[in-house]
Amino acid sequence: MGRHQTGHIFESASGAFHVRYYTTEIVDGKARRVQRSHLLAHKDNKHYSTTCKAVKLLRDEFMRKVNTTTQPSTQDMRIVDFWDSRYLPYCEETVQLTGQPRKKPSTVRGYKQIWHQHLRAHFGEMTLQQYEPDMGTQFLESLTSTQGKTTLKHIRALGSSIFTRAVKDRRLKVNPWHDVVMPDDAIEPETTPHYTLEEAEDIISALVDHVDAQLVVALSFFVGLRPSEIAGLRWEDFDIKAESESEVHIRRAVVNGIVGTPKTPESVATLPLIDQVIVPLQLWRQKSGNLQQGWVFENQNGKPADLKDMVRRIIRPTLTKEGLEWKTLYAGRRGACTATVEATGGNYAVAQALLRHKSMKVTLDVYKKAITPAAFRTGMKALQAAANGNGNHKQLETTEHGDGNI
Repeated sequence: MGRHQTGHIFESASGAFHVRYYTTEIVDGKARRVQRSHLLAHKDNKHYSTTCKAVKLLRDEFMRKVNTTTQPSTQDMRIVDFWDSRYLPYCEETVQLTGQPRKKPSTVRGYKQIWHQHLRAHFGEMTLQQYEPDMGTQFLESLTSTQGKTTLKHIRALGSSIFTRAVKDRRLKVNPWHDVVMPDDAIEPETTPHYTLEEAEDIISALVDHVDAQLVVALSFFVGLRPSEIAGLRWEDFDIKAESESEVHIRRAVVNGIVGTPKTPESVATLPLIDQVIVPLQLWRQKSGNLQQGWVFENQNGKPADLKDMVRRIIRPTLTKEGLEWKTLYAGRRGACTATVEATGGNYAVAQALLRHKSMKVTLDVYKKAITPAAFRTGMKALQAAANGNGNHKQLETTEHGDGNI
């Protein structure tokens, strides 16, 4: 704690009483002792001089707060400065062992969006050591009327990550966001959209004049690829064989034109291809000049094409003309999961392998959507057939006690 101060009272030219005091602030990353003043009261019948009791009481109350406030150390700095000079550069740093950035470009883009939309204004001029745990909880609670639970989780995760890095840099001993509590009344996210098999087939049929767009949709729905993985495909990634043994090797992802690795280590995999993908693939290869190397979807500069541009220029207008709904490429990935579960009689392991999730919980919680009524009826018939096949089914009877014993 710094030295005890009594504060000097003075009257301004405008007829107000102020107290002058010293405090330690972080300037250009360094702790410096600076002089500041604080308005106590405007001159009136009660507050009439620098020596009157009412003004002195206001001075004493304010200076009590100044003297009990922990002053920042030379290791302290504003949170916004820590973001600019330490946290963001750390995330974007290239790791020599892998040659890849520490955080994927898509992750950093998400961090920047959350920072600029929510956290920067919240942190304001506060330093790392001045931030208290209850501030984070109160901040999240203030957002419950405008932000859903998923967004709040992302904000909490980034806030905690920033302070975790500060702890590792020995600027803090404890992460103040470690105990930040998610609001109980946070709004649950709406169900994310997905395509049914029929919808996917209708979309592919509607894109008959744009075989490259057909292939993009087919890779999303029938192989479950992420948009970034589709954009990162090269012709040499495909291994077309006879007798339904064709494969595609997922090796990279492209986000905002930047070539990198897929989202997770598990995402690097070899996936089988079915006819619904092989047909538009072969047609697009022929239209592209039977290329064996290079980007499958390439722009005029020889770089990976922007799939968002394809959606905007070709897919959306075509589907609108045909009266079909566009739900995003990720809706195809979600539809692939549900369709696979239905087609395999509830084999979630196949869906997990297709989407390449490390945990099946992600497959079930995020990507598995409600099965169709027809699939539900088929499942119940299978249950009936299994029960009848036991040979042990008997006529159910009720007792004199009715349903009370059930």
